[in-house]
Amino acid sequence: MAMMSTHPVPAPSRAVQGILCIEAAMLLFVVQDAAMKSLLASYPVWPLLFARSVVAVMVLVPLIVWLGGSHSLRSALWPLHLARAALFATGFSMFYAAFPFMGLAAVSTIFFAAPLFTALMAALFLGEHIGAHRAAALAVGFAGVVIAMRPGGGLDLVAVLPLLCALTYAGSQILARRIGERESTLTVGLYTLAFSGVLIVPAGWAVAQLVPETAATQHLRWGLPEGALADLPQLGALGLLGMVAYMLASRAYQVANASLVAPFDYTYLPFAALLAYVVWAEIPPPATLAGMTLIVASGLYVGWRETRAVRRGNAPPAIAESTFTPGHPPPQVPEDDQAP
Repeated sequence: MAMMSTHPVPAPSRAVQGILCIEAAMLLFVVQDAAMKSLLASYPVWPLLFARSVVAVMVLVPLIVWLGGSHSLRSALWPLHLARAALFATGFSMFYAAFPFMGLAAVSTIFFAAPLFTALMAALFLGEHIGAHRAAALAVGFAGVVIAMRPGGGLDLVAVLPLLCALTYAGSQILARRIGERESTLTVGLYTLAFSGVLIVPAGWAVAQLVPETAATQHLRWGLPEGALADLPQLGALGLLGMVAYMLASRAYQVANASLVAPFDYTYLPFAALLAYVVWAEIPPPATLAGMTLIVASGLYVGWRETRAVRRGNAPPAIAESTFTPGHPPPQVPEDDQAP
């Protein structure tokens, strides 16, 4: 009779767990955004964002009550959460508003200017240092954004929408840095999603009054299509999908160093391009592919430099490279990874 080994099976390393979690999160986020793009053919953007917030809150509230500890339903920092929610709701309204006019890969590529904006804001408002190597990498990344916004050689005005989303999202990340050490990821996520769901209702109504309803702006109208109740399971699944992806991204930053995990955020872009090709036969124009290459290269270079610096113990983890996944607030960096 064979003897059973008394040695426990070694668990995957924290680095491997972090990478697997962030890759799964990126894939789910791409599926979520592709579903949003498909639903915009019949739904306005406002009820989709509102429904997703409702589902997220329905999941987070019982989870926070169950876990307890540092997770709380009450927060004395609600003004900061409200400001983040306003930026979040405004930014992603613009992000999804661009979908009917642009391909998924093109919108996502421009959005990934957010880490670049955050690096600049962190230097301006938080006093964080940007060395010569990071400055050069950021310049390359911005060049990629400019190229991606000019697919036909001229500026695409619709492309300004995901760029503005990147700017507002970067602002929300700076606020997250102010909050991060004092509240848990789940509490921050709950307040951001709950407040943004409340704010999106009057914001959507106001936009619908200001924007003339045409065939091109049907996704900005106010109201629900006929048979919306029959789609509730589909809308609930959309919210749940985003919630699972958000939790996986949060877990990745909890178990592994931010400077290791963050560069894998950029795999969202090739995932998005591949799914858009499979579902809609979208082929990104050369300008989008060139911009995507420069943005990803600059992010990977910064991540590689910071990983080396962290291993030497003489630099804080990545700030500009924190999670910037479309449609969800970034998870908080654990205290062990916070810059001094």
